[in-house]
Amino acid sequence: MVMSVSEPGHGLLPAPAGVLLADGSPAFGGYAGNIGAVEWNGLSGAFKRSSLWQRLHHKRWQYVGIAGAECFIGLAIVDAGWAASAFAYLFDREQRRVLVDFSAMGIPGVSVKVNQHGGAGAFARFKGPGGEIMLARPPGSAAFALKLDIRGLRIDAELDAAPAAPTLSAVIPIQNGVANCTQKSACLRVSGLAECLDKRFDLHGYSASLDYTNGLLARHTAWRWASAHCPQLGFNLQSGFNGAHENILWLNGRMVPLGAAQFDFDPKRPMQPWHVATDDGLLDLTFEPHGARRENKNLLIAASDYIQPIGVFSGQVRASRHDAPTIVTNLLGVTEDHRARW
Repeated sequence: MVMSVSEPGHGLLPAPAGVLLADGSPAFGGYAGNIGAVEWNGLSGAFKRSSLWQRLHHKRWQYVGIAGAECFIGLAIVDAGWAASAFAYLFDREQRRVLVDFSAMGIPGVSVKVNQHGGAGAFARFKGPGGEIMLARPPGSAAFALKLDIRGLRIDAELDAAPAAPTLSAVIPIQNGVANCTQKSACLRVSGLAECLDKRFDLHGYSASLDYTNGLLARHTAWRWASAHCPQLGFNLQSGFNGAHENILWLNGRMVPLGAAQFDFDPKRPMQPWHVATDDGLLDLTFEPHGARRENKNLLIAASDYIQPIGVFSGQVRASRHDAPTIVTNLLGVTEDHRARW
């Protein structure tokens, strides 16, 4: 059975309407469901910063991963405050290579828009000379509409959150920043079509994950990340600026918070197998990369060094130390090693 957001048993408090408490401090903690709106303008006391500081440190992005039998699709729209960007790629599982890889810079608020909602009311769009990417979920709807039209790749799809496991929302203190809100969703049901070069991919039966992040972050930010999902099982792991606060397992609709994650791999040889595990013993997986998307940018005042291998996870997970393990075999997903100066 897949549990809806409103059902009890996930061990987390329901998500609040906003990210701030009545006294202007961040509502730090982990929650089940999407936070209503992410607005940082009301910060007060020790958390208050000047308008210029907030402008330079306010980062927000919407990432989408779509996994299925024939391909993996990854895309993101990023508003970094003073700069913006977008990327999209399609990885062909049979050929084990990225068929189309799109990347473009944009202007915040003009060619790139990421609003304050990660759930109902969400809207993220890139529009520029290279094409258009848009993800939107109207208020009152459980489904996200995804439209993408770039050179070599077109996608028209719906990502239905109604049958999905609950979203994890976390409000997290950030060293050398202020706070971050991240909202992670997995196991969304996909329908639609992707047309890539001379191939067509029917996305019916595929599974999607979403990462909506909106925070006042540090100038230097780094993380290692892993995400994989299918209709019954998904996980999100991170080691870096968010600590263990966003580590979560979704198992048959149940949300299981996880401990700190360890990523054992060779950064100089990221296409060799990775070992990913949590210190509570609830997740222990090996990742076999089949391909990767890489991008390194150095704009003098800003830089990004990034690799996202695509491949499969195998091993075991469990909902508690007392439960029998669930065996994981060839679960499609990604890992990531990313360092940013922004």
